[in-house]
Amino acid sequence: MNTIPARLDHVVLATPDLAATVAEFTRRTGVAPAPGGVHVGLGTRNHLVGLGGGAYLEIIGPDPRQSAPTGPRPFGVDGLDSPRTVTWAISRPDLDEAVAAARAYGYDPGDVREMSRRRPDGTLLEWRLTDGGDPHPSGLVPFLIDWGGTVHPSASGLPVTPLLELTATAPDPEEIRPLLAALGTDLPLSEGPAGFSFTVDTPNGPVTFT
Repeated sequence: MNTIPARLDHVVLATPDLAATVAEFTRRTGVAPAPGGVHVGLGTRNHLVGLGGGAYLEIIGPDPRQSAPTGPRPFGVDGLDSPRTVTWAISRPDLDEAVAAARAYGYDPGDVREMSRRRPDGTLLEWRLTDGGDPHPSGLVPFLIDWGGTVHPSASGLPVTPLLELTATAPDPEEIRPLLAALGTDLPLSEGPAGFSFTVDTPNGPVTFT
C-alpha cells in the first residue's frame, strides 16, 4: 500500500521551542533544516526540509524576535508542551474549484485566503490556502494550498530527507475517510488515539517522528 498521500504538499511539525526542535531533528537525522522565514504578525517562523516528490516538512514555532501576536499563533503552537506533528497540506492549483467540489461533496474546507512571507534571502513567497472551515479537531484532514507563480519551497535548494511514509491513527477512521475523499486525497489510517507518524530516510538511517 502507498503510504505517501496523494497530492502531498507539506507536513507540519509544530513546536513550542523552534531552536530546540531544529537541533533535535539535526541530531537524529544528520540533516540540518534550512531557515524558512518569518510569519509577520502571527508570531511564528519556520525551518524547512525537503521530503522529495515536491513535498517538504515545515517545522514551525514561536518567533522570539516578534512581539506577541494579538491572537493565537498558528497550528496551536501556544498550547504545545512538546513538538508534535499537527496537520498536513495538499497541493491544489485549482484551489477554488477544489473548494467548490469539496463543498458539493458535503465537506467545507473553509474560505480561501492569501498569505506571504520572505525567505532569508529576501525573496517574497506568496500563496493561497484554505482557512480551516470546520476542520476535524484531530488535524488529520488536510488544508489546501496553491503556490501560484511562487517557486515552491521544495524547489529552493532545501536539504532533503526523503519521506518513506506518512500514516495516522484515529479513534474512528471511517469518520475521516469520507472527508479525505471529498478533498481528492487519502491517508493510511488505523484505529487508535488521533495522531500522525512519519518516517524519513536520513544519513543515520530511517527516523520516525510523531
